[in-house]
Amino acid sequence: MRLDILDRGHTVGKKLMFAMIRVVSRHPVPDVVKTLTYRGDFFGTPMGEVFQEVMRGPSAWTVGERELMAAYVSKTNECEF
Repeated sequence: MRLDILDRGHTVGKKLMFAMIRVVSRHPVPDVVKTLTYRGDFFGTPMGEVFQEVMRGPSAWTVGERELMAAYVSKTNECEF
């Protein structure tokens, strides 16, 4: 299920940031970024901290191995990100 509010419910500042991302990358802003920035205090900030710990914190796996695993799982789930 995709929430329409992720396309229109952001502040002006966030919309400007998304516009800059589109211009620089020449790609639409990934939905995961829109989700993390929408109501960041409720979801984005806490989950961002969890993601950073999982992907960059201490581990027997290197950062590259973790990124490769995340890419593989995303591809398996037919997710663009």
